[in-house]
Amino acid sequence: MERFRRAYHKKSATDDEATRRAFRRLRQLQLVGDHIESSAAYLVGSGIVPERQSRDDRLDLERRVLESLEAERERLVRDVHDGPAQVLANAIFEIEYLERLTERAPAEVRAPLRAELGELKTRFRTSLESVRAMIYDLRPPVLSELGLAGAMRAYLHEYEARYGLKVVSRLDDRETRLDPQEELAVYRIMQEALQNTHKHARATSVTVEWERDGPEAWALRCRDDGAGFDIVRAARQQRSVGLLSMRERAELIGGRFEIRSVPGEGTTVAVRLEPRPRAAE
Repeated sequence: MERFRRAYHKKSATDDEATRRAFRRLRQLQLVGDHIESSAAYLVGSGIVPERQSRDDRLDLERRVLESLEAERERLVRDVHDGPAQVLANAIFEIEYLERLTERAPAEVRAPLRAELGELKTRFRTSLESVRAMIYDLRPPVLSELGLAGAMRAYLHEYEARYGLKVVSRLDDRETRLDPQEELAVYRIMQEALQNTHKHARATSVTVEWERDGPEAWALRCRDDGAGFDIVRAARQQRSVGLLSMRERAELIGGRFEIRSVPGEGTTVAVRLEPRPRAAE
């Protein structure tokens, strides 16, 4: 673990996939190492609890992983906005220019040209709307201004309008006592759950709850009335990236992730977490 730590220390500011994967593996190794050392000390009867990685170090590692994920999203936003989005917008302008030129074409080809250009423009506009929607999803919400519940509410309104699914929400606006990175992770888990609903569930409605779950704990629940799926089979698939992403985000902020689904009976994604003590406290 120490060798890995030294090897990746200088790369901590980068946001490439290999580095993010390495940090996740390093964190897992550190947690496993802590458990092994504690168990060994107990079993040999030494009565000495080995020095664990400090809480501040663990939180710093988790924070860097989350920041790296968000930095990657911001880079994608810039690349997509300056690349595909701009190309599609320019292509629409070019088609509109060609449509004006068709007025000079012979009468026998004017109608077919208009039809072809109109269909092409419709396809480009649909693609541009999809790209803009992706940019909207990637761009981080202004949690400091809206609050977590407010950011969720804004996204749910946009999601309902975009996909036509009925959305029922119960969102608690009270202070969470979570730090900004933890709130952002909760928001991203909700986003991923709703995107999975849109892409795979064939649902007609979704319910999102963000509420107190005890004196200090908070719980996020996203339920849909879609097709559901076999959880065991899905877990065996190496490409279940969405499920893995949600679970990793939940674990990074100390949350307990759970997914319940039965074929034909919909899916529920749930995360429960408690605010961790502040350093000053």
